[in-house]
Amino acid sequence: MSTSARPEPTDPAEPVAASAPEPSRHGPRRALVVWTVVLAALVLVADQLTKWWAESSLTLGDDTIPLVGSLLGLRLVYNPGAALSIATGMTWVLTIVVVAVVVVIVRMVSRIGSRAWAVALGLLLGGALGNLLDRFFREPGFARGHVVDFLAYGNWFVGNVADVAIVGAAVMIAVLSVLGIGLDGSRHGHDAADDTDAERSAADADASAEHAGPGEVPTVASPDPAPEARDSKAAGAGTQGPAADAGTAPTTAEREGDR
Repeated sequence: MSTSARPEPTDPAEPVAASAPEPSRHGPRRALVVWTVVLAALVLVADQLTKWWAESSLTLGDDTIPLVGSLLGLRLVYNPGAALSIATGMTWVLTIVVVAVVVVIVRMVSRIGSRAWAVALGLLLGGALGNLLDRFFREPGFARGHVVDFLAYGNWFVGNVADVAIVGAAVMIAVLSVLGIGLDGSRHGHDAADDTDAERSAADADASAEHAGPGEVPTVASPDPAPEARDSKAAGAGTQGPAADAGTAPTTAEREGDR
């Protein structure tokens, strides 16, 4: 007589857990990186085209052409320094600083996980590259080129499209920092509390599984009831005890009848 070996029972949850795919964020993160690069490219192209137009249509040294009264106008200038004509004699130092900023931005883009941060870094990267090209390829020479500015803000300073993008990015980064939104899209404080609760629940479940015997289902001990609930239960037990004794104990009349 031949007997067939019965397969040993297996836990049905094991193959499901093993085959379940882990959630991945590479897809959404890759899309955010692409949009950041695209936005930076658009800012760069717009900056260079408007500078080309300014050099073709405006004359160096002419009066400001008003656009919005005395608040905004057009005036061509070549800026050897930073914003507000700061550090005009240190053009090569500014070029090194901008290169370092671009490298930092590129490294940050690889870890991006928020749409708002994608917009902010795209604006910042495009603006930095726009002015960096002027430093590299315009007169008077490599890494010492003067930036083309043509947007005159009253009598305060003259800027360009790259400067507008950089200022907008700075405002967005400041708002995101105040709101506690990290580069990966997490909110500081909220996610930390959720992670702490999840870790505490996982630790309780592991401790229960270690103390559970063979064949027993691990359970997590429920918290003690509130003090008010314990007091109400104790009061109910105290009032029900004498009533039950009075109902079952023989009365005086019954004892006299028995005699």
